[in-house]
Amino acid sequence: MEKIMIELTKNPKNKPDSKNLGFGKYFSDHMFVMDYDTGKGWHNPRIVPYGPFSIEPSAMVLHYAQEIFEGLKAYRRADGRVQLFRPWDNIRRMNNSAERLSIPKVDEELVLEAMKQLVRIDIDWVPSDPETSLYIRPFIFANEPHVGVHSSNKYIFCIITSPVGAYYPEGMNPVKIFVESRDVRTVRGGTGSAKTGGNYAATLRAGEEAGKRGFSQVLWLDGIHRKYIEEVGSMNVWFKINGKIITPPLEGTILPGITRASCIDILNHWGIPISERLITIDELIESAHKGLLEEAWGSGTAAVISPIGEIFYKDERFIVNEGKTGPLTGKLYDYLTAIQWGKTEDPFSWTVIL
Repeated sequence: MEKIMIELTKNPKNKPDSKNLGFGKYFSDHMFVMDYDTGKGWHNPRIVPYGPFSIEPSAMVLHYAQEIFEGLKAYRRADGRVQLFRPWDNIRRMNNSAERLSIPKVDEELVLEAMKQLVRIDIDWVPSDPETSLYIRPFIFANEPHVGVHSSNKYIFCIITSPVGAYYPEGMNPVKIFVESRDVRTVRGGTGSAKTGGNYAATLRAGEEAGKRGFSQVLWLDGIHRKYIEEVGSMNVWFKINGKIITPPLEGTILPGITRASCIDILNHWGIPISERLITIDELIESAHKGLLEEAWGSGTAAVISPIGEIFYKDERFIVNEGKTGPLTGKLYDYLTAIQWGKTEDPFSWTVIL
C-alpha cells in the first residue's frame, strides 16, 4: 500500500454552530486526494488542506459526466470516541459504480485507511450534539482535457467531510411525498444501480415541482410500465401493508442502499419477515383505500430512517398512520442510530472505532 502523505493546514477554519448545521453546508479543514493516469494507475495519495481544484474547461467530466460518488458517516459515540459505519460496504459499492461508468477501481484497503486518517486529523469536526454526525463524501471525476466521447485517461479521487444535522428539516417528523408520473429516474440497463450524478440530475425537475407543492420528496415509478414503485428521492422505500413488510427488489434500477441492507439485517434479526418484490402504485393505493397501509418510510445514509406520513397520487392525498411515525419505523430508527452512535451493542460488526 502506497504511503499517504500529509500536509496540515496553516489556516484552520472556525467551526460552525453544531446546533444549526443543516446538511452539506460546511466542510472541514482537510481532504484526501489521489490521481490516476493511464499506464501509471492510482498514485500520489495525500491529505491536504481543503481547497479548490484547478481543471481545464475541456475536462471530460464537464462534457460527458464521467463521475461517481459515495456517502457515509462518522459518529461521535456516547463514550466520546468516533466510529465509522459500514465503510467497506460504501467503498465496495463505489467500485461497482466505477465499473459501470468505466472508471478505474480503487484499492479498497487504501481508501479505508485514507478515510480513517482524514477523520482522525479532523476529529474535532465530528459533532457531538444529538442527531449530528460527520458526513464523508468520496468521489471520482474524469479530468483529462479532451472533447471526444471515450473513457478518460486521467481521474481525480477525493474525500471531503462535512459536519451535518438532519437531512430533512422535518427531522424524524413524517415527510410528504409526491408520486411522479411524468419523469423517470432510470431504466434497466442504465445507471440506476450506480451512484453517479446524472441519476440525481434527472430527478431535479420533478423534485423542485414537488417542493413547490409542499412535498419533501418524489416517489419514483419504473421507466417502462410507469407503475412499479422504485425509490423515494434519495432513499430506498419501505411499506408495511396488512402486517407485511415490502420493499422493491434490486433489479438494476435502484441504488443498493447500505441503510436498506442494514434494515433487512435488523428486521431478520428481530424475526420479522421481509418481502423484496415488485409492488405497483395501484396496489399501494388500493391498500391505502382499504386501510391496510399501516406504515411507510424511506432509508438512506443521509436521513437514516425517514417516516412517510402522506402520499399524493393523481390529485388524491393518502395519510399514513394518521400522519405519525409508525411504531416499527420508530423502532428501526432508534435501534439503527443507537448502533451508529455507539449507544448499544453492535451485534453485526458494522462499526469501525477510530
